[in-house]
Amino acid sequence: MLKGLTKAALTAALLAGTALSAAAQDYTIRATANSNENDEDYDGLVVFKNYVEAASNGKIAVELFIGTQLCAGGAECLQGVADGSIDVFVTTSGGAAGIFPYVQVLDLPYLMSSDRIAEAVLSSDFTRTMRDMALASSGDTIRVMTIGNTGGWRNFANTKHRVTKPEDLAGLKIRTVVADLPQELVKAMGASPTPISWPELFTSLQTGVVEGSKNGITDIMNMKFPEAGLKYMTLDGHAYMGAIWVMNNEKFLGMPEDMRRVVVDGFAELQQATFASPKRKSIQAYQDFVAEGGDLYVPSPEEKEAFRAAAEPVYAWFQENVEGGPEIFDALSAAVSAAEADLNAGYASDLN
Repeated sequence: MLKGLTKAALTAALLAGTALSAAAQDYTIRATANSNENDEDYDGLVVFKNYVEAASNGKIAVELFIGTQLCAGGAECLQGVADGSIDVFVTTSGGAAGIFPYVQVLDLPYLMSSDRIAEAVLSSDFTRTMRDMALASSGDTIRVMTIGNTGGWRNFANTKHRVTKPEDLAGLKIRTVVADLPQELVKAMGASPTPISWPELFTSLQTGVVEGSKNGITDIMNMKFPEAGLKYMTLDGHAYMGAIWVMNNEKFLGMPEDMRRVVVDGFAELQQATFASPKRKSIQAYQDFVAEGGDLYVPSPEEKEAFRAAAEPVYAWFQENVEGGPEIFDALSAAVSAAEADLNAGYASDLN
């Protein structure tokens, strides 16, 4: 009898395992990030995969492709999402600007003042506005799922001298991406924008092709840029490094509602992971930067206001020259105002 029960139990377990394996094949999400396993994007994908597979009870499998296994850059990867060969991809505003120019709103300088403001804004209806615009632009093929973080805040760093005011940037050759808005910002500061691809930046700093960049500290240290001469960093925090997570819209809508809910919740978990990851990683990165002879400068509120004032022409340029610029600018401005009001209301209660 015992032997029979044991055999029955074993058979049941095997059948259950087979059923779960079959269920896992119901939906497969192929997700890629052009980064590496030290990156916040990877941290987010690991959390997403774990949550979605568990919460779907094995009905959804998530396959991760880190690096350039499926595609090599923003335009190519976004085309893959549009045609369905890739299900999920993460892009920066620079990587997506050629297709969705209005996503450059995330690079508008000095609009979001802190992590708390940025995280509230990117968890608000602002992201839904960008989703609607991207769906319209892509013929309902590319769906913005969430916006997280990839590297903290962009700061000005250079190989020449300490920067305490916009005038200190005058004449410096600053590396930018190809997108227009970062180049306009560098021009507004009196510097010379020099588009350079990310893999070429180390050598370009080393040889003087460029003399500075606009990056977060974790990217700077991961790429060993101090060894190429990048020694001076001003923590002006001019832009929150947003990471736009997109999904093939047909793939998403092709799932039943309960599975779509799991995916949406999975992206919320991913977003929280990418919000947190740069905060932790930046602690050691800043320590390492200083230990290697780096010079960190924190502008006073008055000095930061001078940077903001110098950058102000970029706001008008964006609204006048970028398709969809006025609509997305208004959406971001409204979200920032709402987040600041909520934060101030919280301070009124919490500080007294």
